[in-house]
Amino acid sequence: MTVLGVPGARLYYEVHGDGRTMLMIPGANGVTEGFRRAAEHLAAHYTVVLYDRRGFSRSQLDGPQDYSRRLQTDADDARRLIEHVGDVPAVVFGASSGGVVALDLLTRHPEVVHTLVPFEPAAVLQLPDGQQWVAFFHEVYDLYREAGIEPAMRRFRQHAFPDADRQVMARAPKNEANASYWFEHELRQYPKVDLDLDTLASRAERIMLAAGREARGYPSREVNVVLGSKLGLDVIELPGGHVGYLAYPAEFAHELLDALTQGACGPKNH
Repeated sequence: MTVLGVPGARLYYEVHGDGRTMLMIPGANGVTEGFRRAAEHLAAHYTVVLYDRRGFSRSQLDGPQDYSRRLQTDADDARRLIEHVGDVPAVVFGASSGGVVALDLLTRHPEVVHTLVPFEPAAVLQLPDGQQWVAFFHEVYDLYREAGIEPAMRRFRQHAFPDADRQVMARAPKNEANASYWFEHELRQYPKVDLDLDTLASRAERIMLAAGREARGYPSREVNVVLGSKLGLDVIELPGGHVGYLAYPAEFAHELLDALTQGACGPKNH
């Protein structure tokens, strides 16, 4: 088992393939497994680094945690992994909460990022009705405390994702410890992050906003639509919805590779 010691944690990670480094930052489940099948296709072109974010599964905490700075800590963990693997700068793909981490990584540590792909980042405060979504996530947290994980997860999925995503999510392996950690330390915190749009705009040539074709009208996809308008960027569409990399791993990987090859990041061409 490959582990990188970082302040307050030991990060489990895997390295697959050859070429420029591509770090894949997982979302709410916090672990490598959701990306594994897509990574099999990406590894023909990149050195793909998969990892469990700190506090999830094999990335154990082993020191004090400053949860008031958890997002910054997540971004610093990603920086340390990229530098440890040794090929800097890297392509960074982050999904959902991992997309929020990826945006913070580019903001704080631009030297390690070649191309950033935030896939449906959960920064819903960017939306016109963002405060309502933040309030909804607090309601989901309260339901978790009152009735447990499953009722809260059902309500979360029913309101925030299309049916195709809900079916995939319902079939995914369950890990109560990971779910509890997410409820306590992420569900209410990451959606209300205040992105540094001025800094991101100054680095927009490195950003490739991506979203699922089947997720139109749902919050995480619409975050990138709003970011696109604010940063002057197009949004590329990839197969499936919010978890298209899990539902259609080969197609998702191939279209992502095509977009990266064509240089789909940077200002709009129209």
